[in-house]
Amino acid sequence: MSTRTFCKRAYSFFKAYPSASKLLLLSTCSGGGLLMYSDSSPSKRTLTADGQEIKKKKVVVLGSGWSGYSFLSHFNNPNYDVQVVSPRNFFLFTPLLPSVTNGTVEARSIVEPIRGLMRKKGFEYTEAECVKIDPSNKKIHCKSKDSTSLKGTTEFDMDYDILVIAVGAKPNTFNTPGVEEHAHFLKEADDALKIRRSVINCFERASLPDLTEEERKKILHFVVVGGGPTGVEFSAELHDFLVEDVAKIYPKVQEFTRITLLEAGDHILNMFDKRITAFAEEKFQRDGIDLKTKSMVVGVTADEISTKERGSGEVVSEPYGMVVWSTGIGSRPVIKDFMQQIGQGQRRVLATDEWLRVEGCDSVYALGDTATINQRRVMEDIAAIFGKADKGETGTLNKKEFKSVVKDICQRYPQVELYLKKKKLRNIANLLKSANGDNTELSIETFKQALSEVDTQMKNLPATAQVASQQGKYLAKCFNKMEKCENKPEGPLRFRGEGRHRFQPFRYRHFGSFAPLGREQTAAELPGDWVSIGHSSQWLWYSVYASKLVSWRTRSLVVSDWVRRFIFGRDSSSI
Repeated sequence: MSTRTFCKRAYSFFKAYPSASKLLLLSTCSGGGLLMYSDSSPSKRTLTADGQEIKKKKVVVLGSGWSGYSFLSHFNNPNYDVQVVSPRNFFLFTPLLPSVTNGTVEARSIVEPIRGLMRKKGFEYTEAECVKIDPSNKKIHCKSKDSTSLKGTTEFDMDYDILVIAVGAKPNTFNTPGVEEHAHFLKEADDALKIRRSVINCFERASLPDLTEEERKKILHFVVVGGGPTGVEFSAELHDFLVEDVAKIYPKVQEFTRITLLEAGDHILNMFDKRITAFAEEKFQRDGIDLKTKSMVVGVTADEISTKERGSGEVVSEPYGMVVWSTGIGSRPVIKDFMQQIGQGQRRVLATDEWLRVEGCDSVYALGDTATINQRRVMEDIAAIFGKADKGETGTLNKKEFKSVVKDICQRYPQVELYLKKKKLRNIANLLKSANGDNTELSIETFKQALSEVDTQMKNLPATAQVASQQGKYLAKCFNKMEKCENKPEGPLRFRGEGRHRFQPFRYRHFGSFAPLGREQTAAELPGDWVSIGHSSQWLWYSVYASKLVSWRTRSLVVSDWVRRFIFGRDSSSI
């Protein structure tokens, strides 16, 4: 090897790996002895085999919630530069928010700073809020609070090649008058802390001298609007606090406390098994929680909440001390504006395809509560599916032709699997056999008839942490194998095109749901239609939630909070 060639290769090496020059210097100074060296600065450069620098695509991730944090945790492709933009610099374990409201768990125990993950992964983070998305120019407009600025905020634009929207959703007030001004929400850590302070302040106010019984009853009337999992769990947590702690701390005013749970539907927890719903309603009645179903809130003032009874239409107003609103979610303003720009203005929520790509917008993905998957119907593509399988163009499918597309149909359309499960059929071949009998040739009319009811099993995914986390992990894995799947696609057949889809479509896997009901009792609905209610399910809830926390730090903090509560009771300070 010539000296010139050696120097050229050495130059390319040190250019690709700058830390190697430091290693050479240390090795020289130490006389070539054994040494260890670590460069904590992650490399931002990727080179080809001939030493040419590859220009990386910039992936901008909006949000640090369940879907965003899951995406960032599983993203491992060095060919992308990742920039995170979020107004909060931490991940929040939202399922334990109701436990924060009564002092069972501390707020800091369920948050994980995002900077640690950024440093580990070599990503960049900016604490700001995206207020506008410009898909035509591939820019986002951001606003960041800045205490050193005279205006109080700093505004800036950021370019992107690929945008991942994971900003979550906001509480849905259904435009009910007075809710924004007078009700508490339970979506963020600050919300839980405000509720906690409000509950304690209610008891402190009710303990003041010279108050009448009616005034004390008003101050200590806690109203929860919404009979979903969050509303039910908060009601249960508040009841436990009143029974187990308030009796000792505020014995003189305990008799004036009342909890009212309002639900516009026929039952609470209507997304759970009927056995769980019945048990929860019966337990709340035994515990003294005033459960009012078929009651729709029509207005909230500073002193009263008004409800309309669905049957009679009668409007009833009641005084209250605190209202917690937990009736669902809606799109954030930045998402509504984005939907208008891309032709989705008439939709209630942002729509994506089965690969989480925003419909009508290139290079933009949406995850979690921000969006919903617009699943294609089998009957929309039935002719294309049949034509793809009918390679001989005979107008019928033989057994071999049918088998060639069966797997792709099940992968492309998840409602097929749900329909087979409902009908207790082993596979799609049994479904077609029931429609075609022993005939070995399958016509398109019989094909349509067999699959005509499959689309009835199409369901929107629930807006839960479980769904958001799985979507973030799925999309990260797609990016991790992007280059590999460019050459060797692994997805199902393109029935309306040529070749295969690059990736398998997203498929949600449900691992079960919990509904804590108070007094160390929890209802669990697990895969296989298994329902468990009672103290044993509560310990399962402890185990699952402790395991799902994102770090050993948060696990140790939460477990220690639980132990502290068992020994010393809940913290009643208003800090």
